[in-house]
Amino acid sequence: MNTQKAVTSASQRERVLVTGGTGLVGSHSIARLVGDGYQTRVTIREPGQEAQVLVALRRAGVDPADRLEFAVADLGADGGWAEAMDGVGHVLHHASPFPVTPPKTEDDVVLPARDGALRVLAAARQAGIPRVVMTSSYAAVGYTVKPDNHYSEADWTDPDTEGLPAYHKSKVLAERAAWDYANAHGDIELTVVNPTGIFGPQLGDRPSGSVGLVRNMLTGRMPVVPIMYFGVVDVRDVVDLHLRAMLHPKAAGERFIAVGGPSISLFGMARVLREHFPAAAGLLPSAELTIEQVREAAKTEPALRDAAALGGRIPVISNEKARSVLGWEPRDIVETIVATADSQIRLGLTPADAG
Repeated sequence: MNTQKAVTSASQRERVLVTGGTGLVGSHSIARLVGDGYQTRVTIREPGQEAQVLVALRRAGVDPADRLEFAVADLGADGGWAEAMDGVGHVLHHASPFPVTPPKTEDDVVLPARDGALRVLAAARQAGIPRVVMTSSYAAVGYTVKPDNHYSEADWTDPDTEGLPAYHKSKVLAERAAWDYANAHGDIELTVVNPTGIFGPQLGDRPSGSVGLVRNMLTGRMPVVPIMYFGVVDVRDVVDLHLRAMLHPKAAGERFIAVGGPSISLFGMARVLREHFPAAAGLLPSAELTIEQVREAAKTEPALRDAAALGGRIPVISNEKARSVLGWEPRDIVETIVATADSQIRLGLTPADAG
């Protein structure tokens, strides 16, 4: 079992601004920051969302005491960002739109992601904050086919790749825009974290897309799965990498892939769940679609377009840079998959006898 190493600094009690605090990564970031003693300010889109953050902290077993505050600021508008940045020493920008269903147009996803990132960077720069750590995605790295299927931080997804989902395109264009902004202004540093599929304990009321896969498997909603291989990383390790990137001098101007180990298929994930949760065996996927079947089904089922675009290939995704530069040590992916399922059972989101 991986023991997460503490990230310490003389600036530990400086105020950290977190965007996207109601999401999976954001909620764990807040819990980690508050638990480590940071003054933490969280942006919310509208008043009333504070309760979601407080519920997540309670589930994480963290008492915010006097270390948590909120600011109202929306990625789609300029108002509130100057106030949100006031007195802040560090920024973790996690927020980005993630459509539950395919958007009507690409711009519905691309524009909020790109313009929101630029708003955060501009407001941070105007406030004199030295560095922004931005959550991008492996979607911006490895969704254009390479002959050897090996991917590192040097790789970029071509936004014009045929069949590329709008969300993936939004991550590419938002990250590109952020780098262009940082390179055009020499007085602010940018560091980017590119996680693969993020799994792990759920703190909020709604599962993320990745966590929802495990939930759907455990509840019998996925009797068959498409052939699809992808990287897995624990949300707690994603947060740890962000904090290392926030503080380490060598992280400035760099991007870091967050992946816990070799790629796994959805069917392989189902095998892990069957081994560790035998009572749920009858509910778990029992068959895997071939890539030909996936491509045919994707013509009428948008949810399968991602799997169709990957084409059944097995990406080899490197985390060597995060390990060697920042000393990052992720958990084994089996531990992460089991922790994901455990949290779903504990929250009562799957059958009680699954464990």
